[in-house]
Amino acid sequence: QVQLVESGGGLVQAGGSLRLSCVASENIFSINVMGWYRQAPGKQREMVALITGGGVPNYAESVKGRFAISRDIAKNMVYLQMNSLQPEDTAVYTCYAFISRTYWGRGALVTVSS
Repeated sequence: QVQLVESGGGLVQAGGSLRLSCVASENIFSINVMGWYRQAPGKQREMVALITGGGVPNYAESVKGRFAISRDIAKNMVYLQMNSLQPEDTAVYTCYAFISRTYWGRGALVTVSS
């Protein structure tokens, strides 16, 4: 059972930056894929950014060039650096991991004001 805990959400003005962090309860080197999904009010959950066990990132088109996913294997952590935030980025961001099955964190609210 992998537990994921997010931190770093909050309120930011448009054009600002935030960094989300996710700590896993076990060594992330053994996890096939980790990353972030988000769900905006009234919308379906969507993939934001993923990183494979080999360190290969994958981004949603809407965040390419603005967001960057990274990881610290020694700390069992995955990060999402979000720059040039826009009101449409407002959502609950949830940490995701896949190893034999899917695991989810509880989510962190990111609110971008115009």
